[in-house]
Amino acid sequence: MSDNTDTDATPDSDREATDAGEEASNNGAKQNPDEPASEPSAEEPTEDRWGGEGETSETTLGSDVQVDGESELEGDEDNLLGGLEIESTADIEVPDRLVDQVIGQDHARDVIKKAAKQRRHVMMIGSPGTGKSMLAKAMSQLLPREELQDVLVYHNPDDGNEPKVRTVPGGKGEQIVEAHKEEARKRNQMRTFLMWIIIAIVIGYALILVQQVLLGILAAGVIYLAFRYGSRGSDAMIPNLLVNNANQKTAPFEDATGAHAGALLGDVRHDPFQSGGMETPSHDRVEPGAIHQANKGVLFVDEINTLDIRSQQKLMTAIQEGEFSITGQSERSSGAMVQTEPVPCDFIMIAAGNLDAMENMHPALRSRIKGYGYEVYMDDTIEDDPEMRRKYARFVAQEVENDGRLPHFTEEAVQELILEARRRAGRKGHLSLKFRDLGGLVRVAGDIARAEDRDQTERADVLQAKRRSRSIEQQLADNYIERRKDYELTVNQGDVIGRVNGLAVMGEDSGIVLPVMAEVSPSQGPGQVIATGQLKEMAEEAVQNVSAIIKKFSDEDISEKDVHIQFVQAGEGGVDGDSASITVATAVISALENVPVKQNLAMTGSLSVRGDVLPVGGVTHKIEAAAKSGLDTVIIPEANTQDVMIEDEYEDMIEIIPVSHISEVLEVALTGEAEKDSLVDRLKSITGKALEHEVGRQSGGSPSPQ
Repeated sequence: MSDNTDTDATPDSDREATDAGEEASNNGAKQNPDEPASEPSAEEPTEDRWGGEGETSETTLGSDVQVDGESELEGDEDNLLGGLEIESTADIEVPDRLVDQVIGQDHARDVIKKAAKQRRHVMMIGSPGTGKSMLAKAMSQLLPREELQDVLVYHNPDDGNEPKVRTVPGGKGEQIVEAHKEEARKRNQMRTFLMWIIIAIVIGYALILVQQVLLGILAAGVIYLAFRYGSRGSDAMIPNLLVNNANQKTAPFEDATGAHAGALLGDVRHDPFQSGGMETPSHDRVEPGAIHQANKGVLFVDEINTLDIRSQQKLMTAIQEGEFSITGQSERSSGAMVQTEPVPCDFIMIAAGNLDAMENMHPALRSRIKGYGYEVYMDDTIEDDPEMRRKYARFVAQEVENDGRLPHFTEEAVQELILEARRRAGRKGHLSLKFRDLGGLVRVAGDIARAEDRDQTERADVLQAKRRSRSIEQQLADNYIERRKDYELTVNQGDVIGRVNGLAVMGEDSGIVLPVMAEVSPSQGPGQVIATGQLKEMAEEAVQNVSAIIKKFSDEDISEKDVHIQFVQAGEGGVDGDSASITVATAVISALENVPVKQNLAMTGSLSVRGDVLPVGGVTHKIEAAAKSGLDTVIIPEANTQDVMIEDEYEDMIEIIPVSHISEVLEVALTGEAEKDSLVDRLKSITGKALEHEVGRQSGGSPSPQ
């Protein structure tokens, strides 16, 4: 925005301060004789005040992991550290720039790099803890060299409710304000000296000539108040330094996540003294918003959908115009009568959120970001290879260095953390990219080692940290399992008709055994399937799919029977998802045919209307929950075998049986050889599937939901 300079609002002292500030700025901006005089191009390596050493367009940011200055090490596929040979994370060099510390999000990192060069807006969508805020901060270090600006707000003598705005180069605003304050101080000193002279003359006249002490004191008081009231006019000439970039060495970064309208867009404070000369001048009550503080920098808004619609609309205007006037956000405040001239807000917008963020986001705001920038989806996992393992080792070193209080991790401790990253990925051959959760595990392990007054964090500390840092859902799940044992609610032996141990997930990482019971009874009207246990929409649809198989499979006429299905102790959250489909089908078939089900096993898997067992999520956590409950066999979809990464302590406790068709489930789960064989043969002949294992595997090869 161009300077809005008014001769009444900027006296000679202001212009003198500006000239002095320009001279100081020019002196401070003199180039090193060894540096080139021209501005470096975006493609040339640069070393500037924004982010240290730059890089060429061919360079992959953060791609190298070096030890003791050696080149990138190559390791075999089985080495947990990717060939990295270290005694502890103290041997790993941590990059200075945030963008070099980002791990795994190669596409997002490249987009941020391009957006910084071209000043484009970015929207990043993905799971929490995958590096969105870190990338946003990294962009402020990557922005091209720009002249930062200070913003001053002046009193408008023509209309006090419309303060004037002036922009000056960064660092000069303080000089201008100090010059005004010095001038006002000198005027006040002269005014005060003159006031006391007059008061002395009046009191002397009253005492000596008139001999009226009370009259003299009263006259002196009137003179004192008159001078004090008159001095307020000179104080009002001091401008308000709205945005100060004097000490800003990098482009501004403002996090406006969850900000209310005033904090985001600027505000004008309410003044209870609005008249009688006691009021605070309007320009002194103006407060900048995050959009103004982010001028020439980055404005980051996470969970963008939590901003109210009006704020999103005004944010869209600010993005389009590059300037936005400040007014009082409360309609009942006296600040609502004040509106400044437009204030510069030429920022790069980085909006972030989870997948649901796009639902409540203003479509025009999203269109504005997309039309002038990029949309990026953040990955949850990345392929497990030696290079990524080296980067994960560096991640641990970064967390230790950033915290500043943690002991460095030994090689074995880092290896255990990489194993945990594999496990949390939930996919074979992948590593989790949810670094916030992994960083929490690093800090807990470091705190344990520090509490023991050790110089290094060991593998045992990481194992203990994994137990201590269990999620609330995992603690609840473990508590449920223990309570069920106390009250004998978990059945893990014997055979029962119509009862199957199903498996479910609480939250994201907590498995639990969820029994399902089925009963068939005569109907008083048309037969129906009745499911209880607070089933949500997807679970209800799964029950309907199962009923299609039952109707086709059963020899009996179930049109006059009610099939009751109960999800036992489903809890307040109810049941969501279709992973209990094979559990429901097995329970109903057992009840219909009066064939018992083994209670030493549990199962999980989705089911198609043709009887194919489809993959589900959370199999690792479900298997561990079955082991904790004393069960010794788990049935899972064959397509999920690659996703199983249970802890070592559970491997000898439980047998995992992969299946691809409901007939295979019944073969394992039901007892009574003659009855079971008859049921399985009948089901195979009706569905026409799983007669050949190849066909079953093709059906089970649907993409994993994870």
